[in-house]
Amino acid sequence: MDYQRQRADVAACMTRLYEKGLTTTSGGNISLRLDADHFCITSSGKDKASLTSDDIAVVDFSGKNLTPHLTMSIENGIHRLVLRARPDMNAIVHAHSLYASAFSAIRPREGETCPVDTALIAESWFLLGNAGYVPYHKQGSEALAEAVAEASRTHDVMLMENHGVVAVGRTLIEAFDRIEVFENAARMTYITRTLAATGMPWHSISEEDRKELRP
Repeated sequence: MDYQRQRADVAACMTRLYEKGLTTTSGGNISLRLDADHFCITSSGKDKASLTSDDIAVVDFSGKNLTPHLTMSIENGIHRLVLRARPDMNAIVHAHSLYASAFSAIRPREGETCPVDTALIAESWFLLGNAGYVPYHKQGSEALAEAVAEASRTHDVMLMENHGVVAVGRTLIEAFDRIEVFENAARMTYITRTLAATGMPWHSISEEDRKELRP
């Protein structure tokens, strides 16, 4: 089986991510669970603006590349371990969007799970809940993959310190939407904090309202 349709969907999703300015030509990666034993993932060294199904690698859950003519993404380990940790999710999007990446260089304050406030508007809280924050590990390392997989057990979107953002979804579009909504939440966090410095107070959704949106 070559999974051409699923691989084409991943390629199209990555092109959309690039065209929306949510990642760079060489940055970011996307994966999709194919069945109980396989997933596909964007390969390394390809122009993210012009991917086709033939640029998407097929991998088994032991980590074996079944398309050896393609170089697997350096973050293959993140995708493999997160898909294992979250059997309820089928897609993962990792991006280096500007505002989210800027906040990846800011550690959470005491009592925060993430420096990006996802409770500024109802939409982002409903879709994301609390975002996770994964301490720094070298990109492509097993330590990073394990840390993100552990965070994914309790979060659908995670900010990786000094790196970027990862989101999971039951479908590609759900994972993509979470990346996009999180980037908007990061922009809104920056704007509200900047306006606060001029004396214009900001406020997030109350705890009571959060529970109503996400029981």
